[in-house]
Amino acid sequence: MTNATFPGTRSARHPFDPPAEYTQWRERPGLHQAIWNGHTVWVVSRFEDIKAAMTDPRVSAQALALQSNGAHDGTNAPDIFPRMDDPEHARLRRMLTKDFTVKRVNAMRPGIQQMADDLIDAMIAGGQPANLVTDYALPLPSLVISLLLGVPYSDHDFFQKITATMMTMGASREQKAAASREFFGYMMQLVARKECEPGDDLMSRLVHEHVLTGELRRETAAMNGVILLNAGHETTANMIALGTAALLDNPAKATVLRETDDDALIANAVEELLRYLTIVHSLVARVAHEDLEIGGQQVKAGEGLVMNLPAGNWDPAFAIDAGELDFDRAVRGHLAFGHGVHQCLGQVLARAELQIALPTLLRRLPGLRLTVPLEEIRFRNDMSIYGVHDLPVAW
Repeated sequence: MTNATFPGTRSARHPFDPPAEYTQWRERPGLHQAIWNGHTVWVVSRFEDIKAAMTDPRVSAQALALQSNGAHDGTNAPDIFPRMDDPEHARLRRMLTKDFTVKRVNAMRPGIQQMADDLIDAMIAGGQPANLVTDYALPLPSLVISLLLGVPYSDHDFFQKITATMMTMGASREQKAAASREFFGYMMQLVARKECEPGDDLMSRLVHEHVLTGELRRETAAMNGVILLNAGHETTANMIALGTAALLDNPAKATVLRETDDDALIANAVEELLRYLTIVHSLVARVAHEDLEIGGQQVKAGEGLVMNLPAGNWDPAFAIDAGELDFDRAVRGHLAFGHGVHQCLGQVLARAELQIALPTLLRRLPGLRLTVPLEEIRFRNDMSIYGVHDLPVAW
């Protein structure tokens, strides 16, 4: 039995690096055991081992017993596609994919660009200093996912607050379960509203094409709406804010993004930031359904596995000099969106938002700077999604 807990805490001196112990775990033979969500699990830290675990049919995404956070809490919770195995996972996911295709997202790009510019206009009008999290990083993806799902943006204070409770690792099981029930109740009301007043949005399509035909339970539609709304704003918001902090800490790279008009370079820079920061650091849990071996470690049926995505993305087997932010790196295949059939449904949208949000911010505010030393920034070591709680800036 180990005393190590997962996820580890990132260093105040090196807040963009994975915790130092992850390197040791990755370099040791076998897998490392740690306490995660109160359970003893195997932590998978090598790039190739993570890919193998996430594509092995003996490893299941139905790891509900290991979950004590977010909308999965409670034994009677409806099915959610990230916690299902094929073929049911594929059936449910197919109902959602049409709103996240490259074609659909490309059609949204002008609107996302306008939202970004409007938020920066408002930030400038509000004067300096500003909090980049509340003034830009959080509202931009919240606006986008609200529009896509058909959720009134006027409810953003509610769903952002609920999400914060669900993502706080120190919150009690009871607090998280209560937040989950409240969020689920909200989404059930939205499902009922879309039944009577459909719009041009994902939840309306889900209700009219799949719920009213008897193919999908209302409760399942609502719970998956919770997951999409939750993940759709929380992850991208933290990537925008943390990505900005990393760029301000690396002015040469900020200059590259500010001055280039090369879409391919911008796209690759975003991929490298996703790899370098790997903000989804503790949510990808699996359970072995059969005895198997991963990375030279015997894993027994019923034992839990957690994918150490930050360690995998900094594995020298994948990225040489991983601690360097290198926009010319061939970074395709990183693990920031997971791997295999459960890879992030919204990755095309997240990429578009980041490709617009970061260069736009740097171009519009060329003198952007932190107003406090990096060491004074409150980093989200207490949350399931890494990032910053606040980012005070001036320009």
